Formats: sequence, C-alpha cells, structure tokens
Amino acid sequence: MNRYKILLVEDDREICEMLRDYLRTENYEVICASDGQEACRLFDTGTFHLVLLDLMIPKVSGIDVMQHIRRSSVVPILIVSAKDSESDKTLGLGLGADDYITKPFSVAEVLARIRAALRRTMQYDQGALEGPSLLTAGELVMNLSDYTLTKNGKALDLTAKEFEILKLLMQNPKKVYTKGQLYALVWNDGYLGDENAVNVQISRLRNKIEEDSRNPRYVLTVWGIGYKLGEQS
Repeated sequence: MNRYKILLVEDDREICEMLRDYLRTENYEVICASDGQEACRLFDTGTFHLVLLDLMIPKVSGIDVMQHIRRSSVVPILIVSAKDSESDKTLGLGLGADDYITKPFSVAEVLARIRAALRRTMQYDQGALEGPSLLTAGELVMNLSDYTLTKNGKALDLTAKEFEILKLLMQNPKKVYTKGQLYALVWNDGYLGDENAVNVQISRLRNKIEEDSRNPRYVLTVWGIGYKLGEQS
C-alpha cells in the first residue's frame, strides 16, 4: 500500500517531533515545516495527501498558508491550534480547513481525525460509487467520476466536505438531513452537538453555488429540522 504523505506545519519543536515520530510509526511519511514560508515552499514543490497546520507560526501566518494552499488544491487541511475560541474555529473552517483540533490534544485523536479525512479522500479517488456518475440540479452538474462540479458549464471549486454535503443532497433530493446526520455522514464521526461546524460548511457551500446565498435555491433550510435540496423548475 502506498504511504500517505503529510505536511506538518508546526513551530513548536517538541510537538512537531512528537507528532512526526508517532505518525511515522503508523506508516505515514511526514515532512515538517517550522514556519509558514517554508510550508508554502514545500507544498508547492511536493505532493501531499494531507496538511496538519498550526495557526500561530512565524514568517507567514497559518491562515495565509491555508489560503495559499486553497488557491490550487483541495487537499484535506487539519488545523491544530491553541486558539480555541468559536471565532477562531469559524474563521479556520470558513477559509477552507476540513477539521479543527484544539491544543492540548491526544495523538490518538489526531490520528483518528487524519484517518477520517484520508478515508473521505480515498473514497473520492477510488470512485467506488453507486448509481449514475452525473447528478444534476438546475444549472448544477456534479460528476462523480472526477469529482467536479459545474454551474452553467463553469467549474466551481469545492472542498471535500462541501462536495460531500452537496452530493448527499443531490443524491437524495427529497430527503431532509438533520445537522446530526450531515455531521455523522460527512465527518465520519459521532455528532456531539457541534452545530457550528455544519453551519460554516453550509454557508461556504451556498456562497459558492448560489446566486444569492441569503435566498438559496439549492441548499434550503428546513427550519427546526435541517437541510434539503431545493426543487428546481
């Protein structure tokens, strides 16, 4: 089996070495960067399956590193940070992170989050799909063979979680998903009442696919229940 390659961006040497050594025992290849400038350079010159990213790093901030990566890639990004306020989490998830892990953490938790993120990516890469390879809703066309989405023929860039949420809704156009169901299916994790994570991803998805995100056509809120695909004329 091919080894997954992880870019670990962390300026705390002790934490970096602990995570690096642990992940290597789990057969991951880990490349470390101690500052944001080095992280951008390494990402641009290498091929990575996942990025573990601290927000408070020197030279170039973690947020700027994430934005740099998102301009060219939808590789899973897991933030690992001591900044644990709701606003920090919302900002990180809103700018393209796939998950947010708060310090202090257990290495077992980090490993579980990594495995979940890579499992979602592997499902995409394998194309282990049931049903048609093309899903349509109004002007949206989702190709499940190459995991692309177009609107009126123009490609839209979605993160893995945004794509998975929209895929669920398009595959089951009459079904209403609760936030707990979305979290369990997309995050591959038990729902612990973290509505903010779902809300942020829905908001980002609407900003990308809707003409007016305040009056959505595609991702509708069913008040008191959850979300569903809007009926297209």
